[in-house]
Formats: sequence, structure tokens, C-alpha cells
Amino acid sequence: MTSHSGRWTLEDRLEQGLRELPFDVPPGTASITVELSHEGGVIDLGCHGPSGFRGWSGGARRAFTVAADWATPGYLPGEPEPGIWHVWLGLHRIPPGGTPYEVTVTTSTVPPDAPDAPPPPPRPARPPRRALPAPAGTRWLAGDLHSHTVHSDGTLTVHELACLAAGRGLDFLAVTDHNTVSHHPLLPAAGAHAGVLLLPGQEVTTDLGHANVFGDTGWIDFRRPSADWAAAAAGNGGLMSINHPLSGDCAWRRPLPEEDRPPFVEIWHSSWWDRTWGAPLAWTDLWLPGGGAVPLGGSDFHDPAQHKTLGEPTTWVLAEDDDVLGALAAGRTSVSADPGAPVLLRVEDDLIAIGADGTVVVRPDGRRVAVRGDHVRIPAGGPGMHRLETSVNEVIALCG
Repeated sequence: MTSHSGRWTLEDRLEQGLRELPFDVPPGTASITVELSHEGGVIDLGCHGPSGFRGWSGGARRAFTVAADWATPGYLPGEPEPGIWHVWLGLHRIPPGGTPYEVTVTTSTVPPDAPDAPPPPPRPARPPRRALPAPAGTRWLAGDLHSHTVHSDGTLTVHELACLAAGRGLDFLAVTDHNTVSHHPLLPAAGAHAGVLLLPGQEVTTDLGHANVFGDTGWIDFRRPSADWAAAAAGNGGLMSINHPLSGDCAWRRPLPEEDRPPFVEIWHSSWWDRTWGAPLAWTDLWLPGGGAVPLGGSDFHDPAQHKTLGEPTTWVLAEDDDVLGALAAGRTSVSADPGAPVLLRVEDDLIAIGADGTVVVRPDGRRVAVRGDHVRIPAGGPGMHRLETSVNEVIALCG
């Protein structure tokens, strides 16, 4: 057993926000259990071994186990390789008086019994899909690009989340747990069971901003500069988006050179509850001058008991062969308030407003056109993001 204890101070957090506490894993170890206790503040928890990343649970847990055949959600199962490991402690919030802490690491040569996994819920009945106009060989898919499970700070298992998504009428869902990829191996089976496409994701999470990485990219190191996140995502066939750029203390404040900035921005997040507030639109215009941003939406769903609802907002992608990632990469997106809400779609050189009688189309150059009718086709105003607004300037749909 290895123990570390002491008191983290505010000065410690300011000097170095992520601390690494070493411990030795001898040959023949079958499992590792780490327990953290502290008083006050918020301390995040994770670990890595000699071969690299082994898990992260942030502030959602104070203990975890890693073994050959199973691990606590958020952590990667596998043989605990011998050598020097490190517990990660993220000093997320340390009060002026400091935070006493103790970390205890226990290794065992006896393989632990894996906890019983709950059975998946029954496959839900899904609502009818909307018939939206699309070019031959493509179709509009409804999805949500931001959600969490028990693998970080959510309350649902991957199977439960997938069934909820299908019941909401979604075609796809990005599962974006914080700073981990331990959920990725579970996505294909859970998606097949529920009848929904689960897109691998990771919310790269730091004190100064969050970004989603979509695709089977492997783990993205949140300790690195933001430009490295984008490069690692692109180098492994994925995409990176900036999450909720204006959202309390989770707003984006990280440096990122303009040449490294991804075009994908989660403009419509559950925190944009008053959509007459134009700051997210203004931020996006400044992020990529010239209208190059691709609008995305995400509910940031964690728990059915919270105010956030899966699929609110809904991100639509115009996909070929259900290739969600390819559609995102091509910028073929639209965002609506929910799966049945008014939509603004770009189909070839036209915009099509559906269920939007009495609203206004706002083009990238600011020109406005009134919508008269429930299925209206108008010429697109060139490249860039268009939007639908009500007569009181409330945004009700975005179009890439």
C-alpha cells in the first residue's frame, strides 16, 4: 500500500493545477485500487501507467479500480503493467484556507470479482422520422453532439443513454465523456441494441474551456495545448469543436492561434436559454472572420433529473450512407430546438424553411427575408451560416 497526504493550498493550484503522485506496481499485480479523501474544494481524479493513460473520473468519484478484465467506468481495463504509475489530482477548486487530502493506493495479486452489469433496458419504440427534402443518395439525420454517461459525471449507462436517444427520435448521438475514452468499446453494442448510431467522442475538459473531439481518435491529452488537441483529432480521422463558448465558468478562454482554429462550434448549447441574446452569434463571427464557422448543437445531457433534455437542441446532418462524421466534416449541418421544431436546411443552392411560417431568414451579410408558408424555398445567400429568427429576433434554427 502507498499513501500520500498533505494540504493543497491556493498557491499550489496557481503554481500547477494538475499534480502527479507516484506509486509502484510490482510484477504479478492483478488489480489497483485508488482512494481519495479530502475536505472542501473540488479535486479531480485520474491516473496513468508506464504505457500511458489509464483513466479519468474528474470530480465524479473518489475511488477507482483497474484490473485485467474490468475497471471502474472512466478507466481502461487491462493487465496492470509493472512499474511506476501516477495518480492524477486536478486541483480544480482550492479554497483560501487550503484542502487537506489523502490518497491511498492498494495493489493485489488476486483478481477481483467484476461487479454485475445491469441488464440493458428494452429497445424503445421510436417516433416516426421526419421526411425532410434531401438530394438523391442522402438524408437528414437527427442527433445530439454532447452527452455524458457514468464513464464521467453522467448518471446513465451507455445502454440506458442509447435507449433514451432512440426514444427521443434521434438517429445518432455523440457520447462525449470528460477526458476519457473508456466508453468507446461499449458504443457499437449499445447502439445496435437501441437502434441508434453512437458516435465516439471525448469532451476535452480544462478550467479554461472544453472541446469535443468526435471520432475513434484514441485518447486526446487534455494536458497539452489546444492546438495539439486539434492536430491529434485531425491526424486520427476525427474532428474537434469548441464547446459552449459562452457558458459561465466553462466558457472558452484558451489560447488557440487563428490558423489552428477548427470551424466547428457548439453555438447552440443548453445554456443558451434566451436565444434573443446575440453574444454566441457575435463570438462565432469573431472566432472565424468571414463566416467560416460550422454551427453545431448539443444538449450536454447528464441526468434525466436535470433541466437538460437529450436532443434539445437537435443537430441535423445531411449524410451519405449514414456517415455522420463525413457530413460534419463537409459542414452539412442544421440546428433546431428539438427533433420536431422548425428547421432551415441548405439543399444544394437553396435554403428550405419548414414549419417556419411568419419567421425571418437572416443571411450571413445581414439581409433578411420573411418566410410565408410552411415549406418555403429561397436562394441561399452564398456561403456561411444562415439562421431563422422570430419577429422578436429569437433564434429558432441555424444552418451551415
